[in-house]
Amino acid sequence: MKKRTPTKQKLLTILKKDHLLTIEEMMVYFTISEIAVRRHIHELVEQGFIHKVAVKQEIGRPFYRYELTKKGHATFPNQYEALPVELLRDLEELQGKEAVKELLEKRMDRERSFFEETIETDDFDKRVAKVAEIQDEKGYMVEYEKTENGDYEMKHFNCPISNIASAYRQVCKNEKSVFQDVFPGSEVTSHSCITGGDAYCKWLITNPAKKTKH
Repeated sequence: MKKRTPTKQKLLTILKKDHLLTIEEMMVYFTISEIAVRRHIHELVEQGFIHKVAVKQEIGRPFYRYELTKKGHATFPNQYEALPVELLRDLEELQGKEAVKELLEKRMDRERSFFEETIETDDFDKRVAKVAEIQDEKGYMVEYEKTENGDYEMKHFNCPISNIASAYRQVCKNEKSVFQDVFPGSEVTSHSCITGGDAYCKWLITNPAKKTKH
């Protein structure tokens, strides 16, 4: 990742503290020219770290204030990765492993219900495409392809919950269970797993139509 310049980092820090500022309000923190500051702000907007907000006036043209985006806030230290695992471990210490198991099963049930409510087709090919779309939107970086015999291979190149899945492998088992329910009549098998050290998670989903032919 390209390292941010001291000026860009200073702009992010100023907006983190003061939230919503005009360029004129930010200039009090700098000795460099306004043109230079504007150039850095423009680049941060283009990169998605800050957002430009138009403020309308009764008379005259609107002026602009700037604020951090979610991506901008994420450049500052946080516990997003560590905290969920720490909370699960605290729960395990307080109420035992069964409590963690039940909590993760609750998440599994919610995932299953979401798929059932969202996927409105029984067509196997369309169900695969919709699941891939949903998972991709969740950050799994999905690719899938149909094999010569009508099955599907689906690859997840990212696991947005790998920190939890690495500590509690039940998460991966639950995911398989959800996929099995989403594709009734298919056999769902896992052939590689990011939490196991592989480059991606790979699922094989068999075509249920092959069973009906026997």
